[in-house]
Amino acid sequence: MLRQGPKRIYQGLRSSVQFLTIMPWPGEGAFDARAALPFFPICGLGIGVALVVVDALASQLWPRLIVSLIDVVALAVISGALHLDGLADTADGLYGRREPEKILSIMKDSRVGAMGVVVVVCGLFLKWMGIAHIAAHYKIWLLLVPAYARAAVLFGTRFLPYGRPGGGTAHPFFHPPLKATDFWSVVVLVALSLLISWQSIILNAGFAAVMVTVLWWYRRKMNCITGDMLGALIEIIETGLFLVAAIQWGA
Repeated sequence: MLRQGPKRIYQGLRSSVQFLTIMPWPGEGAFDARAALPFFPICGLGIGVALVVVDALASQLWPRLIVSLIDVVALAVISGALHLDGLADTADGLYGRREPEKILSIMKDSRVGAMGVVVVVCGLFLKWMGIAHIAAHYKIWLLLVPAYARAAVLFGTRFLPYGRPGGGTAHPFFHPPLKATDFWSVVVLVALSLLISWQSIILNAGFAAVMVTVLWWYRRKMNCITGDMLGALIEIIETGLFLVAAIQWGA
């Protein structure tokens, strides 16, 4: 990371915030997808900080169920519902038995089908219930889970080829391919989680299990990945880890 230079680090962090959130960033500069990718987990930590603040403020006014619902809404608003859109398109495309070309065509369609609506509603409900049942003294996981969810994108772009070689929103993230040194932010994230509590071993294991399962399914179904599928991966990881946290650290 240090060999990239301050300008490259600044460019990567700014680009990751611009892409993953609706948060404004002072100054101007060209978007650099490849520089942004290693900073996705760091941006995820920033989203987690915002979520912790929202949760703390809302907890002063409302009971836990309402607060957790506000947390879910906050996550959707901060990301501009970008990943939810990807989840809906992925669900519409991958549902049923279709050829890869047909799946890619369906995912490119701006319209949302019945399966996409059902999956998004169910996903948001599960995320709501997962957050609602995390014990109060384990709220630190509200900080970490968004970071882990966005860290999954690094593995998706590294281990699966891009499904639209002719172009697409996510195409710049795949070239050139990630190197092992680009995963420095994942190492930082894991170290931070273990520093907070040794029980986060379960959180890391849950992350690995869910991520490997989803990527295996993508490979089996499509043998590639798209921007929509990366967005769906973020939502699935986020929901899955909140449910894991509710099991391990539930009230």
